[in-house]
Formats: sequence, structure tokens, C-alpha cells
Amino acid sequence: MGMYYNTIIGWAVYYLFASFTAKLPWTSCDNAWNTQNCMPVTSENFTELATSPAKEFFERRVLESYKSNGLDFMGPVKPTLALCVFGVFVLVYFSLWKGVRSAGKVVWVTALAPYVVLIILLVRGVSLPGADEGIKYYLTPEWHKLKNSKVWIDAASQIFFSLGPGFGTLLALSSYNKFNNNCYRDALITSSINCLTSFLAGFVIFSVLGYMANVQKTSIDKVGLEGPGLVFIVYPEAIATMSGSVFWSIIFFLMLITLGLDSTFGGLEAMITALCDEYPRAIGRRRELFVLLLLAFIFLCALPTMTYGGVVLVNFLNVYGPGLAILFVVFVEAAGVFWFYGVDRFSADVEQMLGAKPGIFWRICWTYISPVFLLTIFIFSILGYKEMLGEEFYYPPWSIQVGWAVTCSSVLCIPMYMIYKFFFASKGKCQERLQQSFKPDASCGSAVPGQQGTSV
Repeated sequence: MGMYYNTIIGWAVYYLFASFTAKLPWTSCDNAWNTQNCMPVTSENFTELATSPAKEFFERRVLESYKSNGLDFMGPVKPTLALCVFGVFVLVYFSLWKGVRSAGKVVWVTALAPYVVLIILLVRGVSLPGADEGIKYYLTPEWHKLKNSKVWIDAASQIFFSLGPGFGTLLALSSYNKFNNNCYRDALITSSINCLTSFLAGFVIFSVLGYMANVQKTSIDKVGLEGPGLVFIVYPEAIATMSGSVFWSIIFFLMLITLGLDSTFGGLEAMITALCDEYPRAIGRRRELFVLLLLAFIFLCALPTMTYGGVVLVNFLNVYGPGLAILFVVFVEAAGVFWFYGVDRFSADVEQMLGAKPGIFWRICWTYISPVFLLTIFIFSILGYKEMLGEEFYYPPWSIQVGWAVTCSSVLCIPMYMIYKFFFASKGKCQERLQQSFKPDASCGSAVPGQQGTSV
């Protein structure tokens, strides 16, 4: 994920620097990168055949994707884009090199600043003409879409990417807590804030979409785009038509950068913490050097996403990287903990920490609802992977095979470790090895004196 996610943040950095002008460069069609099809969205002659200045700025100035042929020929690395992404990696390094001591201080800014900007943008958005129609469209449910598996897949993916289950982020950060920390309270607070933040962001987005529909004199469903198009085309397009557009553009892309950095911190900290804990002498004592080498390696691996055809690779990796694998990983985590380790044993562990066992509601969710729901979503994702890729880009047949290989690079780690556990880390006959493989390690003892976690 680090090999393409930071590139998206790099796009936002490019926009941020481009915003420091008297007039936003995606406001008009008078630039060197514009084509004859370019036409402002406020024009009465604007049709579906025309392209907006914001769209051409993103595709022909920021990405210059017309110089490539998709995954078949991606072209060379774009220097200005690589410089922006390099700047992102520098920020990430100085936020992670000291561990939670440095990352914790940075997160105070990167976590709270977006809320300030969101509220400012919301106040501005609801004051625009047509915003009420956008909010009405946002809040009006379309129940028939619940029959569409893609809706459920997108919803699950949104939770995984915004909250972070399955990536190891929550495990890594919670490992720094004290043993008797109130994890129940933390789980409710973090998940609630996560969903409420997404709900708030919906008002910010759809108020502007309603405004754009009013400007273009069209319906809201014809204005919006999915993925990067919404953030880097539609919203900048709307900002360009507002008074004080430069100010709104600067704070909007600052918000995007801080949000992106938050996600990057968490994901990389999960991997760094795990490796430092596993190898405290070789890596833990040399954390600063290890983080530097790790980020340098990821940056080199990310260079293909900074080419002229990098946007196609970014979308490709988004689906075949964590997009499909994370569903399987989270299902295995749920099944492993609650079916094999056992809900009773897990509840006893929670009781050691909090002094009380989780209620029947949580036990039912853990045992039945969550694992079955995750498995169902995973199966639908595999069957509908073409829908997840979308129709915006062309993917040659060979790339699909490579994509499944990328997915398997994460997924196969689990069965490979199961094989290792059975053949090399267990002793005795076949049945004894199988029993040992499904038992917690004896080294995973309880933090409470006199109690052993595996004896429950």
C-alpha cells in the first residue's frame, strides 16, 4: 500500500503548490496543456463531449497520462511528481524515526487539523446555491442499491481503509498501552468517531456536488465521479468557481495531505513496530537507520507510480494490493481468534484487562455475524473484481494475472505459515501436530501474576 498511497498524497502536494497563484491554473482553458475540447463548466455550450479545465489540468498537467499507453507502456518518471512524492516520504520519515514519541506529536496536528478544515468547508459549502439539493440527494436512501454487491464491498473497503482493521495499525499502536487500558471504551470511541467523520465529510462533498449541479444545470448523479476524479477534478472544479478560490484550494489540499499522512503513519508504524519487537537487537536499537532504509526502499518501488501512466498502476494496485487481500486477512483474523482461539478464552483475556467479560451481543457478533459477513464480502469481491477495477482504464490480459499474483503475495503468507507451523514448529504424530498448530503458543502468557493465558 505504501508503494502507491504516498503517490496519491504527492498529487495533493502538487495541487497545493499549484494553488499559490493569483489565479488557479485549472480555472481557464488558456494554458499550454489545454486542448481544443476544453471548455469551462460554467459555459452554456458545455456538453458531455467537452472536457473541463480541471479535468485537463489533472490528466494533462499533473499526470500527463496522454504520454503513456497504460500498463503496456507507462513512460519515464515525471520529475516534478517524483519530487512531490519524495517530499511526502521526507515528512513521513521525520514523523516515524523516533517511534510513537515523534509520530504521536505529529498526529496531534494531522488528526485535528482536518476537522477544522472540514467544518470551514462545510460552512462554505452549505452557503452555496444548490447545496440543499446536494444534501437532500445525500440523505435520501436508495434501498434498491442494497441488492448490488459492489455497494457492500465499497462499504467494507471504506471501513478497512479509514479505521484500519487488518492492516496491523490498531494492534501496533495499542501495543504501547498499559495492560489494563480500557480497550472497550477505546474501540467504541474510535469506531464511532470514524463513522461520524465519514458522515460529516459526506455533507461537505455533496453540498459542493449540489452546487456544481446547479452551475452546470444538470442532475447530481451526472456531476460526481468515483475515486481520484472526485477529489482531484470535481472538487477543484467547484473551488475554481467560488470567490476566494485560492484560499479554499490551499486549505482543501492541506486537509488531504494531513489525512493521507495519518494513514501512512499508521500503516508503516504497524510494520516497523512488529519488526522492531521481533528483532529488538538487530532492528530495535537501530530504528532511525531501519526506518530510513525502509522508506528509501518503498520510494524506489513506488517510482513506477510516478510515471506518465502511473495513475493506471495506482488504481490497479489499489484493487489487487490491499483491496482484495485485506478482506481475506480480516476474515482469517476473525476466524482464528473467535473460532480456534475461542470466544470464551478471548473474553477471559478481556476480563483480565477490564474486570468484566464482554456481553452476549459482542460474543454473537464475534462468533457468527462478523466472520460470515466478511467471508461473504470476500467471495463477492473475487466474483466482481472487474467492477472494482472500473471502466476508466484499460487493463491488458497479462496484467490481470499479475494482479492476482500481487493479491496472493499477501494472502499466501497465511497458509504458508500454517504449513510451517504444522511441519516444522510442531512435534509428534499428525493428529498431535494438528492440535498443537491450533493452540496458542505457550509463550503468550498472561500479564496478570499467577495466571497463564493459555490455560483458560
